Amino acid sequence: MATERRLEYARPESLDELFGLLRAHPDARLLAGGTDLLVRLRKGADLPSMVVDLKRVAEVRHDIARIGGFIRIGARAVITDVVGDKSLRERFPALVEAALVVGSVQIRNRATIAGNICNASPAADTAPALVAYDASVNLIGPEGSRALPLEQFFIGPGRTMLATGEIVASIDLPLPDGRTGSAFGRLTRRHGVDLAIVSLCCVTHDSGTARFGFGAVGPRPFAVNTRWDAPLEDMRGHASPISDLRAGAEYRIAMLPVLTRRTLNTALDRMRHAHTSP
Repeated sequence: MATERRLEYARPESLDELFGLLRAHPDARLLAGGTDLLVRLRKGADLPSMVVDLKRVAEVRHDIARIGGFIRIGARAVITDVVGDKSLRERFPALVEAALVVGSVQIRNRATIAGNICNASPAADTAPALVAYDASVNLIGPEGSRALPLEQFFIGPGRTMLATGEIVASIDLPLPDGRTGSAFGRLTRRHGVDLAIVSLCCVTHDSGTARFGFGAVGPRPFAVNTRWDAPLEDMRGHASPISDLRAGAEYRIAMLPVLTRRTLNTALDRMRHAHTSP
């Protein structure tokens, strides 16, 4: 008879206590929103020895605040916080658009934006917008803190640059210079709760440049810098999609320039009607 494995639960109240638990339980899983973790636990595969709840760790913040030249999103901020934040709606509207299609209302009320990126799904809805806005991620661990461009944070499906015992503390979005426009777009099999076949965000600048963030067309979200008038068919050269139950690789490649053009046009239109903010 198989031996039943015991799963422990802890709620640390400080970073020191948290890092102590992670040292003692290297296979521990962190609980913030839990919308992905609980699904895995129910399946019973690769069970950890401990689940560590972050909600009482005072240093892991849940607010969204302007700090100098950027907006900082705390690691415990949930998707609904992103949708409702005035500063994000005004300056980073494509991120709000992406957040609005994450799961259902119930999921958005629980899931954190940090968890969405730590899950490292190539089809994560917020990742293309964050990458297109040139976000960085702040990491903290027993050895100290460090920051990485978010695009470098992703290694592959389910894999990130997080070191053992390290956590995401916050996400920083640099405030744009000059007049900008942005838009998020995605293609799915149906309306409702579904993962994207192709997803992307476009951020245009009045200097004539555009930055695209792509999802679901490669092993990780990635960015491409270009100009408004660049041949959008060239975007196919950056993609390496797979075929899965949602769509074939050929279909994803065919739809990539189509969705890229639609999103670019929307971003340009918004930029023309935008006003610059201090």
